[in-house]
Amino acid sequence: MINHLRRLGVTAVEVLPIHAFVQDRHLLEQSLRNYWGYNTLNFFSIEPRYLSDSSVDDMRIAVRRLHAAGLELILDVVYNHTAEGNEFGPTLSFRGLDNASYYRLVPDNPRHYINDTGTGNTLNLSHPRVLQMVMDSLRYWVTGFHVDGFRFDLGTILGREGHGFDTASGFFDAIRQDPILSRVKLISEPWDPGPGGYQLGNQPPGFAEWNDRFRDGIRRFWRGDEGQRSDFAARLAGSSDIFEHRRRRPWASVNYVASHDGFTLRDIVSYAERHNEANGEDNNDGHADNYSANWGDEGPTTDPAINATRLRLQCALLATVFLAQGTPMLLAGDEFGRTQNGNNNAYCQDNETSWVDWRLAESDEGRLLTDFAARVIALRHRHSVLRCTSFMHGREKPAPDVLDIAWFDEQGQVISPDAWNNPHERTLVLRRAAADADGKVPILTCLFNPTPEDRAFKLPPPRLATRLLLDSADPAGPERDIVGDSLSVQARSVVLLRSVYRP
Repeated sequence: MINHLRRLGVTAVEVLPIHAFVQDRHLLEQSLRNYWGYNTLNFFSIEPRYLSDSSVDDMRIAVRRLHAAGLELILDVVYNHTAEGNEFGPTLSFRGLDNASYYRLVPDNPRHYINDTGTGNTLNLSHPRVLQMVMDSLRYWVTGFHVDGFRFDLGTILGREGHGFDTASGFFDAIRQDPILSRVKLISEPWDPGPGGYQLGNQPPGFAEWNDRFRDGIRRFWRGDEGQRSDFAARLAGSSDIFEHRRRRPWASVNYVASHDGFTLRDIVSYAERHNEANGEDNNDGHADNYSANWGDEGPTTDPAINATRLRLQCALLATVFLAQGTPMLLAGDEFGRTQNGNNNAYCQDNETSWVDWRLAESDEGRLLTDFAARVIALRHRHSVLRCTSFMHGREKPAPDVLDIAWFDEQGQVISPDAWNNPHERTLVLRRAAADADGKVPILTCLFNPTPEDRAFKLPPPRLATRLLLDSADPAGPERDIVGDSLSVQARSVVLLRSVYRP
């Protein structure tokens, strides 16, 4: 697995919760199991099933091997609720020790729990002892195991005070001033089901955030929805409309097209509807709006045209994630076509539905996708303008007649305000430029064609020697020089070009 990750070029691994958890009774009654582990009982213990001999040294060895390979480890942690559920749930620990301190209770009826998490109870981080427990737990994993960061499930819960979400909550203040925790990577899932729970862009500086606006906007754009071009452009530029305040940086936006919660990349282009019947909830669980399409058949098909469209779109979606400003995130297995057969809420499927089938990586399509993912990741590493540390607004001019960021139509013309508002215009050209250490100005241009037809793009001026670095419609195609000032971009694909201005 480590060799595979190194070949891809990723730099960090985020794992689902490893804290000891409890199986949900309603799942066991249906012969199902909690596979994801978002039902924590002990914030200081590793789930015994994940250890070979009940020794936590397994965890230390795993971290050391990842670090030796140049990979960081980020833990997904669940400090928003516990496995004890609501007032009808089992008394396992916290409820029996000090119910009123550990949980948020309904003020005028303290027998009942405030359920801002949707899981039955809400941990009360406003209480100093509960906050101390969470902080001690975080420090334990950093100092005892040398993990490199955390992803906070339902992160807005951690910022909830009596009056609602507060960026100056006790938790946020404590973690930002902590000499150990303030130095590790901090990632928030910036929403919860409670009132006012959607807080994308409102986590404090020092936190990155999962950006579902990126996820949904990118899916809609490549599905071919009308009126998506301006939003797509904003997501490519690091979502500055959401994150550029309080001196935050583009890395604050964690960009992804798929995560564990929802469709896999392959299923986004294979299913128009969720298929969660195996979860035992009459297909009512999971997201209803997936912004997906099946392109002719629902699920697997032998139609070569449909399969070709699906492969091309997977490449285009992968390329978009890694060519955008921000922090890219890749769901395990998406790089070789993992499927959950249309299940977009596979938390209770401890079987082939959720498992990563490494045999897919050895198939012809799996190898092609893996090679393409590694190629676009390598381009991101190679070209610093793809990972700028500050937001671009087209105010700087690193080369004559070249702004740091600019947007063009397929005729090579700067997009006018009226054109931005035209819902029928779909193609887009993004150009970014930044001077390097020796004074040269690399210029990278992305051509996006989400339409079902090949389109002729005219390259925007000035005319410079240009090289094609990537064509998602030809994943294994070589780099080549471009002759002339126009280029045919195939349907549902993205092309990356590079020019260099030398003063």
